[in-house]
Amino acid sequence: MATGRTPAEFTAALRAREQLVGYWSLLDSPIAAERLARVGYDYLAFDAQHGLFGYQGMLNNLLATDTKQSTAVGVVRVEANDLTYIGKALDAGATAVIVPLIDNAQDAADAVAAVRYPPLGRRSYGPMRAQLRIGPAPADTHDSTAVLAMIETADGLANVEKICATPGLDGIYVGPSDLRLAIGGATSSDPSVQDAFELALARISKAAEAAGIAAGIHNADGASAARRLAEGFTFASVAADVVHLQQIATSHLEAARGGAL
Repeated sequence: MATGRTPAEFTAALRAREQLVGYWSLLDSPIAAERLARVGYDYLAFDAQHGLFGYQGMLNNLLATDTKQSTAVGVVRVEANDLTYIGKALDAGATAVIVPLIDNAQDAADAVAAVRYPPLGRRSYGPMRAQLRIGPAPADTHDSTAVLAMIETADGLANVEKICATPGLDGIYVGPSDLRLAIGGATSSDPSVQDAFELALARISKAAEAAGIAAGIHNADGASAARRLAEGFTFASVAADVVHLQQIATSHLEAARGGAL
């Protein structure tokens, strides 16, 4: 089992491009988060963009992640590249934020500014919960929190090298479903664009490596995560609880009925 890291240790490992594995959560269930936090993952990522919870659910999940015997830190994919959304996630105790739909270097710079306090950025000071684990001094907070830009649009792919070179950006994160659509896929899993998709992933990974920042990617399962880590990505998420709940329940039902579904 992995050894739990403090937020500062996790962020240092992320910035050093160490390999990290996380789990993706869509559910408003702190009890599930508490159990998942003990499995051994390096982080739990709570999806405030597409997840099935509001602010209180995000806060409760982050609280559950920080309980005894947890190996994980809490990460939040925020709703949008917005100062308020990013600030609320960080104030609730997120160690890192994943910011969706980054199209260019200015978008990335705006995300960085939302994470950093003045004079480095524009984050408003009010870490009502975060100060118990992260900070409260701005310099300590900057050492302990990370900002990750999602590469998932046609513009984001076209500008990925400039995005990765954005000062203060800690890493990028591939949203494979949107990226596949952006390069012409008819669906989020369209196999007809697989070659172009793989080329896009290689370009993204190389851009992050050249800039010396972390490169992460979303994955449907652990085997896919292992493959992407072997290809050069530095962190990978296994997704997601609501999907896996249905999958495992289905497999048990099939076993109970002798595979007669």
